[in-house]
Amino acid sequence: MTAPLDVLVVGAGPTGLALATQLRAYDIPFRLVDRSLDRARESRAPALQPRTLEMLAGFGVTDDLVDRGSTAVRLHLHLPRRELRVPVFDVGCEDTPYPYLLFLPQSETEAVLTARLAARDVTVERGTELVSTEREGGYVSCRLRCPDGSQETVRARYVVGCDGAHSTVRTQAGIAFEGHAYPQTFFLADLEVEGLEPGAAHTYLTAAGMLFFFPLGTPATWRMIAMRPPGSRGGEVTLDLLQRLADDWTTVGTDHTGHNHQRLILRDPVWMTAFRIHNRGATRYRNGPFFLAGDAAHIHSPAGGQGMNTGIQDALNLGWKLAHVCRGAAPEELLETYEAERAPVGHGVRRLTDRAFTVGTSGSPVLRFARTQLAPRLAPLLLRTTRPRARLFRTVSELGIHYRRGPVSTSGPHRPRQGPRAGDRLPDVPPGLHERTAARGYHLLLTGPAHLWPPDVRERGRHDLLSVHHLGSDSPWPDVAHALVRPDGYVGYVARGNDLTGLRAYLERWLPGLVL
Repeated sequence: MTAPLDVLVVGAGPTGLALATQLRAYDIPFRLVDRSLDRARESRAPALQPRTLEMLAGFGVTDDLVDRGSTAVRLHLHLPRRELRVPVFDVGCEDTPYPYLLFLPQSETEAVLTARLAARDVTVERGTELVSTEREGGYVSCRLRCPDGSQETVRARYVVGCDGAHSTVRTQAGIAFEGHAYPQTFFLADLEVEGLEPGAAHTYLTAAGMLFFFPLGTPATWRMIAMRPPGSRGGEVTLDLLQRLADDWTTVGTDHTGHNHQRLILRDPVWMTAFRIHNRGATRYRNGPFFLAGDAAHIHSPAGGQGMNTGIQDALNLGWKLAHVCRGAAPEELLETYEAERAPVGHGVRRLTDRAFTVGTSGSPVLRFARTQLAPRLAPLLLRTTRPRARLFRTVSELGIHYRRGPVSTSGPHRPRQGPRAGDRLPDVPPGLHERTAARGYHLLLTGPAHLWPPDVRERGRHDLLSVHHLGSDSPWPDVAHALVRPDGYVGYVARGNDLTGLRAYLERWLPGLVL
C-alpha cells in the first residue's frame, strides 16, 4: 500500500483538472484518476464565462485559453419575420478584465489544464477506476482498478467526486441524486455549415422549439443543437435528418429589414449524437470525507452555458479550503462552508436553466404564442433597455455570484458605505487589482492614507498565507477601509476605518496560526 494521500480526486474533466491545479499550487499530496483512457476529444461544453476566466487567471492558464478561443462573438437571434443582432456583454461587465464570453471547445479547455498540470509534474492517471471505498479511522481506503486490470488500494483523507452524473463517489458516499429528465430528445453535432454568418452564435426561435449554432473552430466550425420534432420517430442521427430539421426550422428569403436569409447547407459532420437532458442535484455536497463537485453534484440543461463553469467554480471554492485544512492552517470547520456556499449556487443554476429551457421548448399554446408572436415584438424593446440587459449578463457571466450569507463572510462593526460587501466577488477596480491579488493565499487590502495604518501591518508584504497591499485612495472602497480577500477572489471580511480588532478575530477563527 502506498503512502496516504491528502486528497484523491476522481474524474479528470474540467472540474477535476481545475481542482488538481489548485491543490498542486499549494503542494498538497493528491492523485487524479479517471476511468476514461483519454480526455474528451469532442467539443462538449463550448464556452467559458468571465468569472471562470478570472478565477483561473491566478494559475497561469487564462491567457492560453483566450489565445485558443474566440472572444469576438455576437448573438444573432432569428425570430419569425425578423433577425436581431444582440450585443453580448456590452453592459454589466465593466469591472472584469474578461468582458466577453469565450467560445472554446471543452477539449481545448481540458488540454490547457492538463498541460499546466504536466508542467508541474502532475500526471492524470487515465484508465484508472474507483471500485470501492471503506472508511478506516481518519482515512478512506480506496480500491482502484488500473489500466492493466490489476487493483491497488490507496488511503486518502478526503475523496472528491468530479466524476460526472453517474458518479461512483456519490454512490459510495450514500448521497441521493434527485430530480427529473425532460421528455424531449435533442440532437447535437459538430459540423460545417454554409449560409451562416461567421463569428456569431445563431439562435432560431420557432413554434416547435429552438435551434442553435455556436462557433467552435475545432474540431469543426459549428456546434449544432436542436430538439427532435414532436411526434418524430427515434433512430440513428444522420446528416440527412439534421438537414431536414434545419430546412424546417430556418427561414429562407428576405425579412422586413431587407436582410436575405440563405438556405443552410450542413456537411462534413465530425460528431453527431442524440441525448436527453436532466435536471438533478445531489441532496448533499459533502458526507464526511467525501465531496462532490461539478456534474456529480448538479446537472441541468445547457441553457446559458452554465454547467462546466459552475463545476470549475465548485472546484476552486473547495480546493483552497482543502489545502488550508490539510496543511493545518485552518480548522476542519472550514470544509463545512463548501456546501453552505456552493449548494445555493447549484440550486440557482438548476432553477434558472429550467425556466429558460421550459420557455424555449414547451409545446403549450401560451409559450408557443410567446415564441412566435410576442418575442418578435418585445425583443427589440428589451434590447434597448440597459439595466435589464446588464442584470441578465451579470447573471449569465456568473460575475454576480456572491456568498453574503455564507459562514465565512463577515462585516466589521462599521461597514463601508460603498463598494463590495463581505461575500462579494472582488471587482478588478482599479484595473489590475486582480493581477495584484493573484498569488495564492489571502490578501489584505488597506485603503486611505498610509500613515493611518501600523507600519508592521502595512509593510508586512508577502507571506505564505497572507499578502498585504496598501491601495491608498485608488480602491473599490471610497472610505478608509480594510478588506480580507479569500484565495478564490471573494471578500471574506470588510470594515470601514483602521481598527483591526474585528479582522484579528476573523483570522483567529479561520486562520488560527496566523498572527497579524
